[in-house]
Amino acid sequence: MRRNRSHEFVRRMVREHRLAADDLIYPMFLIEGSAARQPVASMPGIERLSVDLAVRECRRLHSMGLPAVALFPCMNGELKDDRGSEAVNPRGLIPRAVSAVKTACPKLGVVTDAALDPYTSHGHDGVLDERGDVNNDTTVEILVEQARVCAAAGADVIAPSDMMDGRVRAIRDGLEADRQQHVKIMAYSAKYASTFYGPFRDAVNSATTLGQGHKRSYQMDPANADEALREVALDIEEGADMVMVKPGLPYLDIVRRVKDAFSMPTFVYQVSGEYSMLAGAIKRGWLPRESILETLTCFKRAGANGVLTYFAPDAIEELCGA
Repeated sequence: MRRNRSHEFVRRMVREHRLAADDLIYPMFLIEGSAARQPVASMPGIERLSVDLAVRECRRLHSMGLPAVALFPCMNGELKDDRGSEAVNPRGLIPRAVSAVKTACPKLGVVTDAALDPYTSHGHDGVLDERGDVNNDTTVEILVEQARVCAAAGADVIAPSDMMDGRVRAIRDGLEADRQQHVKIMAYSAKYASTFYGPFRDAVNSATTLGQGHKRSYQMDPANADEALREVALDIEEGADMVMVKPGLPYLDIVRRVKDAFSMPTFVYQVSGEYSMLAGAIKRGWLPRESILETLTCFKRAGANGVLTYFAPDAIEELCGA
């Protein structure tokens, strides 16, 4: 077996999986203002950017081969309420950012979230009922409107990350009603109630509002695998064009099972906690930078068509030899 490992040219010829810029989606955090940037303390090297700076970064990365970005807002506290009303504001931060990015980079794909947690005063992904539980159907109605607003602004892909039941079909119907039949749905189909989301919640300013609360009543139990296949099957039946597993590295078995079971375009999110562990270790010299491409290649080996990763700029520079 070692003969095919003996020289670099042989290793290159027999390599089974290859990582390319085409495989990457870059999640970006946005803030209000102009020429504004804020470091995310729990995510080394990641900043929240005002729309003008985000557009500049999109231009740079797209010129290097990045196919798509995913946009997430960091909202001021005064814009948050118990229903996440700002999520459906056509002149809100995300619709304005979508329009600006598409104007500057028409061929760059833009993915927007469908979830209310950055916009709610309680930090949950939906509207709470009188018992403090997330009301599924009321939340879905708002998610549909959020998706329609983002599509009207020019979003190419709507990515519902809320884990409400029935939201994919409802969003698909809403988009069809607006004649937005070309807008795609990338469903967060198997999203687990993970401990790895903490830095993301810091980045979008929802950690303090959620407080000691949890999302285990709507996100999946990390101990379950068969349930993930049922979730994915439902989203496909409801009209999802692409499905996603989240988090990434601890759930490679789920990625493999989803791909084998459905042969659907399957994406995986290398989430904020995964990023921060690797970035922190690299910064301290505990791991080499090569660990970035290694982990991303592992997603491809597990069956992923693409990866949402905060390492996208680093990976593209490495892949392009920059």
